[in-house]
Amino acid sequence: MNNIRWWKIAAVVLVFYTIIAGFLMPVPALPILHESIRNLYFHVTMWFAMVIILTVSVTHGIKFLSKGQRYNDIVSAEAAHVGILLGVLGTITGSLWANNTWGAWWVNDPKLNGAAISLLFYFAYFILRSSIPDNEKKARVSAIYNIFAYTMMLVFIGVLPRMTDSLHPGNGGNPGFGGYDLDGTMKLIFYPAIIGWSLLAVWILSIRVGFKVLTEKIENN
Repeated sequence: MNNIRWWKIAAVVLVFYTIIAGFLMPVPALPILHESIRNLYFHVTMWFAMVIILTVSVTHGIKFLSKGQRYNDIVSAEAAHVGILLGVLGTITGSLWANNTWGAWWVNDPKLNGAAISLLFYFAYFILRSSIPDNEKKARVSAIYNIFAYTMMLVFIGVLPRMTDSLHPGNGGNPGFGGYDLDGTMKLIFYPAIIGWSLLAVWILSIRVGFKVLTEKIENN
């Protein structure tokens, strides 16, 4: 019981709250979006959590370049795995949303294309790591590439969509969700959802890091 920290309990409570309230609580009757606006609690919040976890990944990659500690490389690599899991889930939920609102699973939208390109950058990160047998060289090269991949992700999903025409709210001159008629009930679910998915991602990350550290200890004995 001592190993169950408060934030783990908070993660479970908030995720269950997001799922239950997200499907059952009333939402504003908006044109085009209709009931699909409930995906705001899943698609958008998972992308928030993804960016947070990938920030952890690149931060620990930079720490490895600075201090050369193996633990930082482990955290960086495992955070990238968790972040891309969230990215894939965010892409799937986004595709479902696109089909309901835009009439197609995928459209030629700069944010959608940027998300796909960002995922490809990180898939290349995993391929790069698996192709280098020496742990020290692998950690250093992948940390440098991680900085590049993270920067490109921010450009492709955060900068370019705001500079070009985009169907996404808050991009290409479109108002963000704050500009729509969102009531207080949605905000009471949306913000806890960001925290809940982020805490769940940190929990998964801690499990993966602990397993990796234990595995390496066993292998080295």
